[in-house]
Amino acid sequence: MNQTNTSEDRLQAEIDDLKRQLQDARNHGKSGSAEQPKGPSAVTLVVLTLLFGGLIAAGFFLGYLPRQRREMVLAAESKAGGESLPVVNVQLVKRSSTKTNLVLPGNVQAITEGPVLARSSGYIKKRYVDIGDRVTEGQVLADIEAPELGQQIKQAQATIDQAGSMVQQAQAALEQGQANSNLARVTAERWANLLTKGVVSRQDNDTYQAQYQAQQSNVQALEKAIAAAKSNVAAAEANLARLNQMLTYQTVRAPFAGVITLRNVDTGVLVTEGSTLLFRIAQTDRLRTYLNVPQADADSVRVGQQATLTIPDQPGRKFTGTVARTSNALDPATRTLLVEVQVPNPGAMLMPGEYAEVDLAVPRKDPPLVVPSDTLVVRSDGPQVAVVGSDGVVHFAGVHLGRDLGDHLEVLSGLEEGQQLVVNPSDLIREGVKVKPVGEAEKAAPGKKS
Repeated sequence: MNQTNTSEDRLQAEIDDLKRQLQDARNHGKSGSAEQPKGPSAVTLVVLTLLFGGLIAAGFFLGYLPRQRREMVLAAESKAGGESLPVVNVQLVKRSSTKTNLVLPGNVQAITEGPVLARSSGYIKKRYVDIGDRVTEGQVLADIEAPELGQQIKQAQATIDQAGSMVQQAQAALEQGQANSNLARVTAERWANLLTKGVVSRQDNDTYQAQYQAQQSNVQALEKAIAAAKSNVAAAEANLARLNQMLTYQTVRAPFAGVITLRNVDTGVLVTEGSTLLFRIAQTDRLRTYLNVPQADADSVRVGQQATLTIPDQPGRKFTGTVARTSNALDPATRTLLVEVQVPNPGAMLMPGEYAEVDLAVPRKDPPLVVPSDTLVVRSDGPQVAVVGSDGVVHFAGVHLGRDLGDHLEVLSGLEEGQQLVVNPSDLIREGVKVKPVGEAEKAAPGKKS
């Protein structure tokens, strides 16, 4: 373009120089002698004509034609830019897997855990275990010393002896009463025979008959006294057995095999029967974890189903367990199902009280559709997605969302499997706009422009 302008300027300068020479010649003729003015010669006219034609030709070829070509190129580019479609990235609507990994939090607990309380009052004579010690069933944990318990046993034994003596006395009284009753019976029978013969009066006979009945009542009373004395003996014997049993409770034993998780007493401490907590034992060879399964997945959890536990503090380790039982009822407050997962713990890698994440492989009868989370557009009329039809026209569709899976979202209604959705739709993507969709496969192809 600069070269063209330079040529034009040079030609224009030559033309101006010729015009100036011609004007000088005319002026010179006027100021000279009285000669008649002469016009320009034919050669001059031809030269001027040729120069003017060359100037016009140079301006046409060097100025007009390049400018016309540039305008045509710009018009073509503008037309091509107006006719090109915006390119958008799309992803297909897919259906989730028939099995979903449902990860829920849980707390690891011992399969059996129980407190060991004092059953006998006294002082801790000796303690044999401490926290963290593993014990077997029936192992001695501590000894309790209670000197007054021995005195109570002696007193109970004396009470039994006294009650036995009372039984013997009652039996002797019964025998005497039975003898008096037999004598009264014989006398009453004799006086009854004499009355029939008219030898004795009726008054005397009635007296002996009444004495016989009184002796019979006395025998019954003595028999009741013996029964009461025997009951006293049984009560005294039961009290002695209780005290003897309390004597055995002075030796504290482990109710089951496990590990001592709490020690609350030491040697010399005074303990009270039934209220002092001595130890706490947990059985850790098998642990259990309670989960709260949401209502949407409650029907998919079954007893015997496999579960995998992971502990955040033990990366890379997985512990396999099974669903042992469920509550078979939803909690009305949280709408969740209580599930117990039991996990073997032979190497004691798990400890009660740990936080765990439990992964349940839950099968689904009707898996929902899933879409990428970056395709969602939230507007005043609810969540929507931009659907690209087969003709390339964008249509916004309202959707009903399910669970948020992070990079994907569950869609319960509003879409069909296989539809194309615009990823990260910009402000240029409006209802009815025609676009050029580009899928993941096209973007990944070498040499393919997105």
